[in-house]
Amino acid sequence: MVWVAGIDVGASYTKVVIADDEGHVASRAMVRTGFRLDEAAYEAFSLALEEAGLQREDVSYIVSTGNGRAQVSFRDAHCTDLTACAYGAWFFYPETRTVLDVGGQSMKAIKLSEDGRVLGFRLNDKCAAGTGAFLEKTAYYMGYDIQELGELATTSTNPVTISSVCAVFAEAEVINHVTAGVAPADIMQGAILSLVDRSIQLLKRVGLVPQVTVSGGIMRFTSMRKVLEEKLGLQVNFLPDGAVQFTTALGAAMLGHRRLQRLGLGARRLAS
Repeated sequence: MVWVAGIDVGASYTKVVIADDEGHVASRAMVRTGFRLDEAAYEAFSLALEEAGLQREDVSYIVSTGNGRAQVSFRDAHCTDLTACAYGAWFFYPETRTVLDVGGQSMKAIKLSEDGRVLGFRLNDKCAAGTGAFLEKTAYYMGYDIQELGELATTSTNPVTISSVCAVFAEAEVINHVTAGVAPADIMQGAILSLVDRSIQLLKRVGLVPQVTVSGGIMRFTSMRKVLEEKLGLQVNFLPDGAVQFTTALGAAMLGHRRLQRLGLGARRLAS
């Protein structure tokens, strides 16, 4: 069995996936990135090895991606998060033509070819109002943890409108709603609606073509998925078993397998 690791060093979290060449995942792990990026990558990789019951020498190739990909000292190769996210989505859903990825500090829409190559992309990395960090701050203002976001939003009966396109003004709107005594569920759902509206604008700018596959930690919440599908008017793909947050790391791992196949190194690395 040839195992490869994909390490996605994101702005908020570092994710690791160890998988074989058919996409079967042996393990995955996640830690907060912090400011020591190489240490975060090594910690997450070590956790993934432990969960899989593997040793370092059992992993034939390591591909890093994400904002901190160049800081991973023990990598064999690195690739952009655009490439890895696109390939991870396409690998599991080959009919994917558009990918939406909502990260902690950025949002991106990617247009794909039939063989999973990136044809074009649009980024929203200038303002936190279009990222997962905005929802995390919204939850914080109301005294909730980000893990409680999904369940809280499902109880909303009258979501508020958050119309500002600037994160600073949007956060001011949230604070005004809090001080006015608006139900936390309605504020949270309003924040989700605002984020979904921005994501759809980004998808339209890149040229939305079904099928659509989404990734990113925020997309693990059912309320976020439901609103997105309702607004788009179509069903979207999500990696199963909670893997939506690991799409980019998984894509990096599968690109690693492709690299090994092209170089003919898989068997030699395992034998060494």
